[in-house]
Amino acid sequence: MTSSLPRITIYTDGGCDPNPGPGGWAVVILSPEGTREFSGADPETTNNRMELTAAIQALNSVHTPSEIMLFTDSQYLKRGIEEWMPRWLAKNWRGKSGPVANQDLWKALLAAAKPHTITWHWLRGHTGDTHNSRADWLVRQARRKLKNGS
Repeated sequence: MTSSLPRITIYTDGGCDPNPGPGGWAVVILSPEGTREFSGADPETTNNRMELTAAIQALNSVHTPSEIMLFTDSQYLKRGIEEWMPRWLAKNWRGKSGPVANQDLWKALLAAAKPHTITWHWLRGHTGDTHNSRADWLVRQARRKLKNGS
């Protein structure tokens, strides 16, 4: 990344327990203005939908075109956006076994990513990365709040 755009680092996470079931998503954004964190939950969803939702929410919260390094522990998110997306688009949103799952969120992710220059990074979850661990904690808190009705 070598442009004059603002540089932002984002960590996202999402998950359900059980899967499918109640889920949460979370975002940690590191920018020159400081660190921002936010999260949300859904009473009936899947791990994959929560991972996608976290990335969409993160990118939609960045209102100025930026150079973004986005870290995820989801192979589904990283491989989907980098490897599978070109085939899905070429085949009008069809995969090997029919329509692409979570197509609504993949389309929203493409729209959210459009203004930015993004480098996608996969990192192994639960290995001690401070920001990934924080995002994971925020996901669990969002699910807990959903469960407790607060």
